Amino acid sequence: MEFKIDDRPMSSVLKVKLSSGESVNAQPGAMMLMMGNIKVDTSMQGGFLKGLMRKAMGGETLFINKYTAQSDAIIWLVPSFLGDIEYIPIGNDFYLMDGAYLAHHGDIDLSVAWRGGRGFIAGGGMVWLKVSGNGGVWINGFGGLKVLELKAGQKVVVDNYHIAGVENTVSWKVRSFGKGFKNFLFGGEFFVMELTGPGKVYLQSRTLPSFANLIARMIPGGD
Repeated sequence: MEFKIDDRPMSSVLKVKLSSGESVNAQPGAMMLMMGNIKVDTSMQGGFLKGLMRKAMGGETLFINKYTAQSDAIIWLVPSFLGDIEYIPIGNDFYLMDGAYLAHHGDIDLSVAWRGGRGFIAGGGMVWLKVSGNGGVWINGFGGLKVLELKAGQKVVVDNYHIAGVENTVSWKVRSFGKGFKNFLFGGEFFVMELTGPGKVYLQSRTLPSFANLIARMIPGGD
C-alpha cells in the first residue's frame, strides 16, 4: 500500500494505491474517486453494539465502507469539510475527537472512550473515539493540522474544540480560562483543557462551532 496527501492544507485529498488483496476502510461519503477493480463492502465495524455506541455516544458513523482491491487499484478519499489530513501509525491506543476519523487500514478496532463529566464541562462531548490495534489511521481536521509533541511533565493549555486527537500517554484535566470572573465570562473560552505529556497532541487550526456561529450571524434572523 502506498499513499500521499495532495492539496494541503485546506483542500486535502488522500490518494491510496492498493495492490491486489489490500484494503482500506473509510467513513461513508469519503470516496471521491476509484480506479481499477475494487470491491466495496459496507458493514458495522466492530459489530452492531460497538457501531451503535459510536453513533449514539461518539457522534461517529454507524457504518464503515471497506474497499478491497481485486487488482492494482487507486482510491481517493476526502473529508466532509475543508481541512488537512494526517496519517497516524497505530500500535497503542489513540483517541480522536468527534468527526476527526477519515479512514484506516490494518487490524484496527474503533470504539468509544468515556471522558466523564469533565469532558461535558469542557465541551465537545463526553466521549472520544478510541482507535486500537495494529495498522494506521488517517484523521482530518478543520483547517490545518499541527502536531505538538509534549515531553514528560510538559503542560499546555488548549481550547477543547481545537483538539483533533491525542496519544494515550497524554493526561488531561479541565480548568477555567484565566483566574478572574471577567476572563471566564468575557474571554470567549470558558473552560479549557490542560494537557500533560509525554505524548503527541494533534490540533486543528479552526473549529466547526466557531465557523457555524459565524455563518449563523450572516443568515437573516440568526443570532
